[in-house]
Amino acid sequence: MVVRRRPQRGHRFTESPVLQLALQGWRSRMVGLLLMGAFLALVMRGFYLQVIHNDFLQQKGDSRYLRDIEISASRGKIVDRNGDMLAVSTPMKTIWAIPGDARTMNGEQKRQLAALLDMGIRELDGKIASEKTFTFIKRQVSPETAERIAALKLPGIHQEREYRRFYPTGDMTAHIVGFTGVDDKGLEGVELAFQSSLLGRSGSRTVIRDRRGNIVEDVGATKPPQDGKDVRLALDSKIQYLAYTQLKEAVEKHGAKAGGAVVIDALNGEVLALVNWPTYNPNNREKLSGAQLRNRAITDTYEPGSVMKPFTAALALERGKVRFDTVINCAPGRMTIGPATISDAHPHGALTVAQVIQKSSNVGTAKIALGFSPKEMWDMFDSVGFGQAPNLGFPGEVNGRLRPWKNWRPIEQATMSYGHGIAVSLIQMARAYTVFARDGELMPLSLLKVDDTPPRGVRIFSPQTVKELRAMLEMAAGPEGTAPKARVPGYRVGGKTGTAHKIEDGVYARKYVASFVGIAPISDPRLVVAVMIDEPSAGSHYGGDVAGPAFSQIMGGALRTLGIAPDAPIQVATAEQEKGKL
Repeated sequence: MVVRRRPQRGHRFTESPVLQLALQGWRSRMVGLLLMGAFLALVMRGFYLQVIHNDFLQQKGDSRYLRDIEISASRGKIVDRNGDMLAVSTPMKTIWAIPGDARTMNGEQKRQLAALLDMGIRELDGKIASEKTFTFIKRQVSPETAERIAALKLPGIHQEREYRRFYPTGDMTAHIVGFTGVDDKGLEGVELAFQSSLLGRSGSRTVIRDRRGNIVEDVGATKPPQDGKDVRLALDSKIQYLAYTQLKEAVEKHGAKAGGAVVIDALNGEVLALVNWPTYNPNNREKLSGAQLRNRAITDTYEPGSVMKPFTAALALERGKVRFDTVINCAPGRMTIGPATISDAHPHGALTVAQVIQKSSNVGTAKIALGFSPKEMWDMFDSVGFGQAPNLGFPGEVNGRLRPWKNWRPIEQATMSYGHGIAVSLIQMARAYTVFARDGELMPLSLLKVDDTPPRGVRIFSPQTVKELRAMLEMAAGPEGTAPKARVPGYRVGGKTGTAHKIEDGVYARKYVASFVGIAPISDPRLVVAVMIDEPSAGSHYGGDVAGPAFSQIMGGALRTLGIAPDAPIQVATAEQEKGKL
């Protein structure tokens, strides 16, 4: 039997009509060239990125595992003139975390960490709940605590070295040394004023870290840190402590609001001591107030009162208007100028110029002052530094207030001659008195220890004028003067009291600023000491009674500390001291 097959229609299933179609010759060559061109472009691009210009890929790769770790520089030390430590940086640790890894800690691990860091569990959970890749847990942790934390080997918890500033002298030098913040940058005082010198420059090292933050390997060169430079102050810690204790005692004894004291070496303008009360402990600043932080001796102004009178007398002597023994009629103890009347605390009759300073007569001083034009007086006040900052380079220095002379009325000229209507800082007043300690030269002040060659002062008064003024100042601190309590056993002392009303709401209130500024030893002046007590309220408010005794203790202790030879018999001086108390 013959089987007949049906003829097939179409194509076999193994054949494709598309594949059977042949491209035209030029098309196939074009496709080949395009494919070859694309391949060459990829090769060239790869060569460019990986060989010629590989910075981008290298950067992307490095960003995933390379890290630059900062190596903290140690902040420079602050020392006094004798090298005693006032501020030093101590090594501490920062505890930080990678939140994603730290969240894997179990409850017991969290409790252990929180206990070591003196934190609550909720506070710790709040920190590691962050979505960031890095977060601080706690800064400035002691090395001992950091070692105990490291021993726990907690996931995601890491440490870095940093420094914490420590102040060995605490509240005694707080206002002059200042303090730093948690980032070791100066915020107050010398720490801020000399920030650029103290700070130093941080170093760095490049490392490979894994995803958990662990250092796998050091790569590249290490840039060493440059520690900050040490700063040597002119401050003498012994004199500073003496001034601090005596000022504190005076403020507390007289129920005062505040006070300040400054000690200056007249030979070179060095600030040997600068203290304020109230003060604070820079090592523990959790409960600080504005009153504690204020460096009143530099940043606050006050009407100085009668401590200004020697400048008026010096101007009159310098211009030949009066002599040491020229008689001024101060009777009946008051004087009317226009609608206003000025008066003396105790009425006097005829007084010599020297006695005007000795007895602190407002009437006598005003009569001397009115013999000058306003411009002459203004020029003199300006020349000794009133109305301008003392240029210590200290943060917060004030200019004080010295109004333009063109606006002075006769009553204002009279009152400014004895320290009302003008405002100064305590450091300005102390500096101004260097003219009486330096034979008429005004000395620039320095917070830093001065080199062997002292700076030159500016001539304000002649040596003869100053010689006569020093005799007047010694009389003012004598038994018949306003400040017998300011004398120092064994030394001849000269100075002037100040008792000034305070201004509140534009009017003079029954509140006072008591002050005393003086020099010693009179035979060869070395030191200027200025003491100011703000609002004494327990008993007397006069400068001789309130500030005079503190001046005596500070000046006497400072002279002995520096080894200055006495220029008066101790027995005689002591007898006179007792007589002055009667």
